[in-house]
Amino acid sequence: MGAADELLDVVDAEDRVVGVERRGEVYARGLRHRCAFILVTNAAGEIFVHRRTAGKLVFPSRYAMFTGGVVGTGESYDDAAWREAREELGAPDLPRPTPLFRFLYEEEDRSWWSAVYQVRCDIPVRPQAEEVAWWAFLPPKELERRLTEWEWVPDGLAAYRLLTAHQD
Repeated sequence: MGAADELLDVVDAEDRVVGVERRGEVYARGLRHRCAFILVTNAAGEIFVHRRTAGKLVFPSRYAMFTGGVVGTGESYDDAAWREAREELGAPDLPRPTPLFRFLYEEEDRSWWSAVYQVRCDIPVRPQAEEVAWWAFLPPKELERRLTEWEWVPDGLAAYRLLTAHQD
């Protein structure tokens, strides 16, 4: 089964499940669904940043400061965050991420509920080659500098701005 065939819960403006559709259909029709974003830091406080592969269904070849992805049908945000972080980092022993907040991300004719998490990663990572074209742990000041230089995934950038505003 390809990524476009994965089943996702379709949700309403209050994040209540109103149906189930294949990911490709959700994206094609702009149906509201659920995503998890995980900010991964190391012991030095550096943030895991990566460039998505060119073959991604949405935002190919853009940079991201979160690991994460869609929440599968019937899956909780917490379970999706843990699954996505372990898969994307290639770190099966990663601890469970801590939930921070949720927000409704909206752009043009698409929207999705987004749950934001954080996790400290003190183990070696082997990011998935299918998901990650380049990666590094960057100090927060370096990440801030790169915000104006690199093309970022817009939903992740929105989550990062909310997170940093929340921390101030």
